[in-house]
Amino acid sequence: MNPVLKLLIDGGSLTTGQMATVSGLTEAEVNQHLEQLKKDQVFLGWRPVLDLSREAAAAVRAVIEVKVTPERGGGFNRFAERIARFDEVESCYLMSGSYDLLVFVRGASLQKVAGFVSEKLSTIEGVLSTSTHFMLRCYKEQGFLLEGGEAPTTRQAVTP
Repeated sequence: MNPVLKLLIDGGSLTTGQMATVSGLTEAEVNQHLEQLKKDQVFLGWRPVLDLSREAAAAVRAVIEVKVTPERGGGFNRFAERIARFDEVESCYLMSGSYDLLVFVRGASLQKVAGFVSEKLSTIEGVLSTSTHFMLRCYKEQGFLLEGGEAPTTRQAVTP
């Protein structure tokens, strides 16, 4: 496996200088590997991890389970590609189990997300059903624990 790709997977938020030190490469070589990974469309870009609960105008996030009838000649791929093109959609996955697609959506309000589901998603021909789950609170995002939870409770000492 490409050593820089392995560091991207395992190392999380290492700088290119840190990747060079860990991998035994020069920083220029790390940058060459990154450019090749971009060219091969393996490395699609950097992304920050945000705790949006601290933002006053935080968006509403939802997870939607979607059951579809696969299309002849296109299977689930055409559905997934069509759904993934909506601006509201953050991620879209083909799943095994009781539903076919798992869609992560972001909207300005509960009403905007509900409107997306009822007006755009569920009206696509071949969509059999949707089940929407609104995310109420995030405790861990992309491997990062988010703070801001309730203060830890301490137990009273028990004496015999």
